Amino acid sequence: MNDQSVNAPGLAAPEWRTKSANQTRLAFGQALLEIGARESRAVVLSADTQDLLGIRPWIERFRERFIEMGIAEQNVIGAASGLATTGMRPYVCAYAPFISARSMEQVRNDVAYANQRVVIGAAASGISLGVAGGTHHSLEDLALMRSLPNMNVIVPADVDEAYKATLATLDIDGPVYLRLGGRVEEPPVTDPQAPFQLGKAAQLRSGKDLAILACGAMVEMAVRASDTLKKEGVGARVLNMSSIKPFDREAVLAAAAETRGIVTAEEHHLAGGLGGMVAELLAVEHPTRMRMVGMPDAFAIVGPTPKVRAKYGMSAEAIVAACRSLLG
Repeated sequence: MNDQSVNAPGLAAPEWRTKSANQTRLAFGQALLEIGARESRAVVLSADTQDLLGIRPWIERFRERFIEMGIAEQNVIGAASGLATTGMRPYVCAYAPFISARSMEQVRNDVAYANQRVVIGAAASGISLGVAGGTHHSLEDLALMRSLPNMNVIVPADVDEAYKATLATLDIDGPVYLRLGGRVEEPPVTDPQAPFQLGKAAQLRSGKDLAILACGAMVEMAVRASDTLKKEGVGARVLNMSSIKPFDREAVLAAAAETRGIVTAEEHHLAGGLGGMVAELLAVEHPTRMRMVGMPDAFAIVGPTPKVRAKYGMSAEAIVAACRSLLG
């Protein structure tokens, strides 16, 4: 990782971070520029997402390694898989709700089954497109993607982690699904100096009373919840579970063994996501009291993202309430 990949103490923020504007979707686009300079085989395919993922600078710099496929996600995945068979390193830029659902057959057969080195940058995940309605929400993508053999699934919590995780895909031998946010600010919450490690959780708060395991936009909320509980004398450990697959079994088992219970938090349906992943492990290896914060079994209403999140209990306050309920 070069000197511009992180913000060193006492130095001005690197250009990529300023241009990312606290949005992981833009950090992905900025990281692609570094990847393009490092890897001559890297090629970017867009499903009408030149602005969504901020890839116009890539087009200007690497025009011969850019393909605009339009609103045709199935074709994008097929083309990316074909390019991978020739030794190219394709990076797909797409909307999460469409690349995960509309092209699921191609992702399964052409990418995962064939174990192709295709990286899918899936922006506007969860309900970050709150004003667009249920067709534009992506609340089942983690369940879909983590169910596929060979697929690596990453959910960065902020722009620093998104940038580093994107660069890390150069060393991942297999397909990757990178779940990114939408046009909603994602406050910084991770350590800019800490390296991204596939398959490892990062502890952001310590605590022995309970553990909050979160991913994506909910990580910052989990930290705020932990800080609130600390004022009440409750020690809430916070684990950033950005690596959904592979995930840090040891960190989860340690949290279960060392605390009185676990609360999971995700911007995803409660079925099949982070909470389900944690419950599957603990049910077999270390039965543990749990609470899950996430989207209920419903299609979300239309509205501003923060208000929609709050309506369905995806907030720091909801995490605090779940923790209190767990502790009784």
